[in-house]
Amino acid sequence: MLDAEFESTLAAAQTGAEWAWSQLYHSVARQVLGYLRAQGAKEAEDLLGEVFVHVARGIGSFEGTEAGFRSWVFTVAHHRIIDERRARRRHPVDPVETVADKASPDRSAADQALDSLMTDRVRDVIDRLAPAQRDVMMLRIVAGMTVPEIAEVLGRTVGGVKALQHRAIASLRRHIEREGVSL
Repeated sequence: MLDAEFESTLAAAQTGAEWAWSQLYHSVARQVLGYLRAQGAKEAEDLLGEVFVHVARGIGSFEGTEAGFRSWVFTVAHHRIIDERRARRRHPVDPVETVADKASPDRSAADQALDSLMTDRVRDVIDRLAPAQRDVMMLRIVAGMTVPEIAEVLGRTVGGVKALQHRAIASLRRHIEREGVSL
């Protein structure tokens, strides 16, 4: 959106205009959902709903730019992930894994299996990072956020985020050099 368009959309959303809510939601929801999934949310879609319930409750007092709005939404998402992790630690469960039917008639079983293997491999490599490094990399890659936006979301300094990103990249490089890139 352009700045003027965002301002008018935000103002309309603050008065309850459904079209404005839809536009704000669609401007960030896919990226937030990707972030929640990459962070290991058990029910990412449900958590996305919680994020936007919080956003709906606080939209009346929000003032800022589109970048500020995105940062705010990702801050809420980050806090919801932390809450979910705490809840899992307090109430551990030994779930029976269910396999969702992800078959697509447009794609072969081999292509789907390869995608699954690559996703698992990438998740395995990312999971080896320290939690703060993983947070930075997920916000940078999945959400496409800038370093200052990430700093705002995580409550860190810009220099701290840069250092975490640098260490994460160095760690990923060492891991790939040591173990290779093969599936």
